Amino acid sequence: MALSGLEVEKQVPADPRPGHKLQSWWSLAFCLCFYGFMSQMRPGESFITPYLLGPDKNFTQKQVTNEITPVLSYSYLAVLVPVFLLTDYLRYKPVLLLQGLSYVSVWLLLLFGSSVLHMQFMEFFFSITMAARIAYSSYIFSLVPPACYQRMAGYSRASVLLGVFASSVLGQLLVTVGGTPFSTLNYISLVFLAFSLVLTLFLKRPKRSLFFNRGAPACAGASPSELDPMNLGQVQPTGGKPGQLPASWRDSALAHMLRELGHTARLPQLRLWSLWWVFNSAGYYLIVYYVHILWNVVNPTTDTTRVYNGGADAASTLLGAITSFAAGFVRIRWALWAKLIIAVVTVLQAGLIFLMYKTSNIWLCYSAFVLFRGSHQLLVPIATFQIASSLSQELRALVFGVNTFLATVLKTIITLVVSDKRGLGLPVRSQFLIYFVYFLVLFVAYVLAALLSGLRHFRQGRHQPLPPAQELMSPVQEQAVQDGPAPEDGVWAVGEQPEAKA
Repeated sequence: MALSGLEVEKQVPADPRPGHKLQSWWSLAFCLCFYGFMSQMRPGESFITPYLLGPDKNFTQKQVTNEITPVLSYSYLAVLVPVFLLTDYLRYKPVLLLQGLSYVSVWLLLLFGSSVLHMQFMEFFFSITMAARIAYSSYIFSLVPPACYQRMAGYSRASVLLGVFASSVLGQLLVTVGGTPFSTLNYISLVFLAFSLVLTLFLKRPKRSLFFNRGAPACAGASPSELDPMNLGQVQPTGGKPGQLPASWRDSALAHMLRELGHTARLPQLRLWSLWWVFNSAGYYLIVYYVHILWNVVNPTTDTTRVYNGGADAASTLLGAITSFAAGFVRIRWALWAKLIIAVVTVLQAGLIFLMYKTSNIWLCYSAFVLFRGSHQLLVPIATFQIASSLSQELRALVFGVNTFLATVLKTIITLVVSDKRGLGLPVRSQFLIYFVYFLVLFVAYVLAALLSGLRHFRQGRHQPLPPAQELMSPVQEQAVQDGPAPEDGVWAVGEQPEAKA
């Protein structure tokens, strides 16, 4: 007997409300961004150096410069790879908890530590928080659908930058307007960090991750939106126990990734921006680590209300956010002009470092740092796109990890030679002179590379037109347009590579 239309309607389950999924996604995005904002609320961070050098702790400038601060570079190198692997193996949330506990440990040691050893342990825990930042950036992509990746990346970055900016402004207002002692500022930071640690407990733990937890079965409850597009290639697991990947597959997958990495490393633009990432990032973080000590040398005031470190950090964060945003609208032929633009930015940074080294005016020193940080942040999203858009997700993580590790190794070597008391043990002003020479050498290298590239281009007398100016065209797209005809639709897919020529 045929069912009536009304009975059919009763038996067919009603479609979920179209706005329910959208509302759920927005709730998740809000929670993740709120956590990202609160985790940056550390109003005392901009004033750690004057706090250590002031009457509260009474360390000498030589102790802070040559014994305490160098530990940050050494310990960061030691924990970077283990934390990176644990982030994926433990599926993000435990490492976020570790980061929160490390932040709390940093401020407990700041408040109650009294020896150089205590402060060195403080730097060690701070290095863990730095290494664990990858957990948040990876975590957000494990919970949202691939179609939302771009928006989620923008939202999360904005929330983190807004948190840094609000934290710096709050700290500066409390010091300058409220006359708050540095010790009280650190207690306030500890309260914020304890609150963000509690928030971490309520974060959802993903079922899958990028490398170690790829094979979780669907029946285990893994959301289909979690890292769906990941694929190591055509290598498939064969044999082995259920739920366990055989050693032969792991070896094949690793070999496949290394082969792909070797192929992509031949792309000139990828090599260029990876080298920029290694050498310029090492110099950039050395400046960031030691500039607060330099500010205390330039402006050795005992009046805490006249210390404007928080304002300088807030201004540099704001300018960095503006330049990062503006970089997305840059229309330029990167295949031809990338080296020259990097050279111009690098020589500008060298001049700003020399100004910080030479000046005795704290406002000039603040301004030079703000411009230095903004100029670096201008190139970061460009380098990120140029590197990432030509790689698969696995290779992307591997390349960025290798670049960061090499930059950390270089930074550690420079620290050992220049800053550590077991090396030259230079005072902070002399260190900035060394950093000026370092960026000057990088400028000369980039200029020579730009000249050689230009001579090679004109000597070959190519008649193929360069790709039209595009917004952050990837290395693969540029190479494809220059080496041969594009696909039928005229656009290479992001992450897709043309077949290698025989």
